[in-house]
Amino acid sequence: MKPTVLFSVMRFMIHLLGWLISRVDVEGLQNLPDTGGCIVAANHLGRLDVPLVYYLLQRDDIIMLVAEKYRKYAVSRWLVEALGAIWLDRFNTDFHAMRQTLERLKAGGVLVIAPEGTRSTTGGLLPGKPGVSYIAGKTGLPVIPVAVIGTEDERVLAQLKRLKRAKARVKVGQPFYLPPLRGQDREAILERNTDEIMCRIAVLLPESYRGVYSDHPRLRELA
Repeated sequence: MKPTVLFSVMRFMIHLLGWLISRVDVEGLQNLPDTGGCIVAANHLGRLDVPLVYYLLQRDDIIMLVAEKYRKYAVSRWLVEALGAIWLDRFNTDFHAMRQTLERLKAGGVLVIAPEGTRSTTGGLLPGKPGVSYIAGKTGLPVIPVAVIGTEDERVLAQLKRLKRAKARVKVGQPFYLPPLRGQDREAILERNTDEIMCRIAVLLPESYRGVYSDHPRLRELA
């Protein structure tokens, strides 16, 4: 997707808003490439996570998937379309969204996605869904794990009510590759690859944020 004037204006507004309401400490930013196709997989804590993507990634080819439920609101519909995001039906197999995503990845875009599929209300990691591991196995592109801390909606709102900027931490891990989807055991491979992605994210998080992956054997290996 070629950047438009509206996209540039939106990015400027996001940067301004991000600076006004939050202080972001970033570790490992050099692991995010400036060009080329890749998949950024992160945990999802709050609404601030989405503008953080555009705040940190200095790229015009960001691919974001947004739940269809937000399409009914005029403001969110306008924002999603202005930023070139892709609408996703989370409750059915959305072949149209998948085709768009794969096409833009093939063109060199960067997909930023939360494998959990929704915000965590507890702060801890939820079970990952297989969509990200499917895309990684299908494209052969590197996966870059990202841990986000401090963007919970309640925490951000509490800080803003006290006229303080929310403090968020972002930790970017090393890129890694997943094996291609071959053979008859695709379901088992998808499950194993999904666990790999989630444990790579979990190891970047404090223990209290690791959720259902706290005792995973692969996490212990990575730690």
